[in-house]
Amino acid sequence: MDRRRTPRPGVARLGDHREEGERAGTHARRPPPGDAVAGATRRRSEGLMADELVAKKKGDVVEGHRILSEIGRGAASIIYLAQDEKTKQVWALKHIQKRTDKDQRFLDQAEIEQKTAQALDHPAIRKIPKLIKKGSLLRTKEIFLVMELVDGMSMERHPPATFESAIDIFRQVAHGLEHMHSRGFIHADMKPNNIVVSDDGTAKVIDLGQSCRVGTIKPRIQGTPDYIAPEQVHRRAITERTDVYNFGATMYWVMTRKNIPTALGRGDSLLGSKDDNLIEKPARTVELNPRVPPLLDELIMRCVEVNPEDRPGSMREIADRLELILGKLRAERQMREAPAVQVVDDEA
Repeated sequence: MDRRRTPRPGVARLGDHREEGERAGTHARRPPPGDAVAGATRRRSEGLMADELVAKKKGDVVEGHRILSEIGRGAASIIYLAQDEKTKQVWALKHIQKRTDKDQRFLDQAEIEQKTAQALDHPAIRKIPKLIKKGSLLRTKEIFLVMELVDGMSMERHPPATFESAIDIFRQVAHGLEHMHSRGFIHADMKPNNIVVSDDGTAKVIDLGQSCRVGTIKPRIQGTPDYIAPEQVHRRAITERTDVYNFGATMYWVMTRKNIPTALGRGDSLLGSKDDNLIEKPARTVELNPRVPPLLDELIMRCVEVNPEDRPGSMREIADRLELILGKLRAERQMREAPAVQVVDDEA
């Protein structure tokens, strides 16, 4: 917690968008075998491989947004810095492209993300005011997301320097998730990489692509293995307490740099246990990092309880608890930093 990595010059401002592209995967696939190679060869001769992303050029305009530069890439997307020609406001413009049927999920997630973001209005959640579709009437081939440009770095890439700053970030995120829940939405993929923090300590929740309505039962497992809740693995109803678990696993990692055991297991063992009682119990955060404040350890361990009913019932409860812990830490620091009072003996 006392080691803070210094970002490379020029990276801090746009770091989250680079990571958003990088974490999606950038490895090019091999050309298809057999007769399909001929088609791929023809496309190569025309300057376009089937699995290549088509990049916009600096100065290109997309629905009134002028491309300034490329700032990130993902498996099916390119992210640009773009300026609204009317308002002159600068945005992150995410260009998602469907090259094969496998890419349809990226288009679907983009629509989910923008639909959820439109229903929200909170300083701790990234705004996505506009979605632009390109293609035929019945078949969307491209989507552009106009996204708030977040000035900061993810908690995974640039963890907080002190417990106070970490808890303050957690508090902001808890309030943001509380707002989501009040509007009937669950984030469903909270993790350190989805929390971006600016230099002044302002936190922003990003990546709403797996969000859903409260009570949704998803048809397939969705989530990040090291942070996923048991009910997500077992395809039960997704509720506010699902975000509590994901968020608790996130706080656990920030405090210890270790991941909790989840129902998905580890490494190649992605089936995990269908019996919640067999899920390995994580070590307490204070066992891995004795400097973790005891009240925070208690809160985190409650958040990652396997049974949803044993977790805190709401993000409001978590936010209030974090406020209490933060106030206590600040008071203790002020006491330590206060100048010593010199007692003067009047009789001397």
